[in-house]
Amino acid sequence: MTIGIIGMGGMGRGIAEVAALAGFDVVLTKATPGAVDTAKRSIASSLDRQVKKGKLTPELVDAALSRLVLTNDLDMLHPCRMVIESIVEDLDAKRLLFAEVEKCVSPATVLASNTSSLPLAAIAEPLRAPNRFLGLHFFSPVPAMKLVEVATTQKTYPSAVEEAQRFVEALGKTPVMVGETAGYIVNRLLVPYLLDGIRALEARIAPAHGIDTAMRLGCGHPMGPLALADAIGLDVVYAMAKSMHRELADRRYSPPALLRRLVLNGHLGKKTKVGIYDYSVEPLCENTELWPSTGSLDANHAD
Repeated sequence: MTIGIIGMGGMGRGIAEVAALAGFDVVLTKATPGAVDTAKRSIASSLDRQVKKGKLTPELVDAALSRLVLTNDLDMLHPCRMVIESIVEDLDAKRLLFAEVEKCVSPATVLASNTSSLPLAAIAEPLRAPNRFLGLHFFSPVPAMKLVEVATTQKTYPSAVEEAQRFVEALGKTPVMVGETAGYIVNRLLVPYLLDGIRALEARIAPAHGIDTAMRLGCGHPMGPLALADAIGLDVVYAMAKSMHRELADRRYSPPALLRRLVLNGHLGKKTKVGIYDYSVEPLCENTELWPSTGSLDANHAD
């Protein structure tokens, strides 16, 4: 069985990696112009790290990489039994992409979006056969996270849902059915938590490391909200918040000014080496440009 994935960002690469390891032939397609070599090196590097940890053998890695095809050509998706979109969280971009993908694949191909914040029915609107469309929301990092939220529209056929659930289970993950609502379960609960963490920092309740330490040690969370927001990507958190605020009309999802400013300045978290924290220095410290008009943050307090 061949699986198609569109989008070579962290999520797309992660889904491709676990699918290839699970024995699926994978066509990973770049949604934007440019070379595909970087994505293949990234997947190979991720697999090599698992070899070093003793979780995989070199033979399994070689077999997985041999099942992986990277391309810029949507026509290469034609033999795929399922195609999963994982591109930028933009409704118009997703609608245009699915309209093109539908021309390239078989009428029996299941089409899925990795979105969790955009309305599925709106994404599926341009499709000639919306009954084969659903949501498959993976979590980052895909190789480590065991949950996949499965969402349907009112038009989705049960057979498409069953096929998607079997695929998720074949990856060694757990599918959970969710309602067709912005944020599903996890992000509907998680996004306000992340935003409240940023608001607490903005209000100078405590420095970033204090907020994160309090939530780790006080609530048993593996990561605090600010480190988690940096790991997800502040641009992704911002996009989810805006989309869910628009869809749910709930002020809890309104992005804080500090988050907007960081994103506008290109401080997106780990992937840009600076976000709420500065990842370019060792030991890790807080971003000293959060309040440039009032001086920098030291390692102990926001004042």
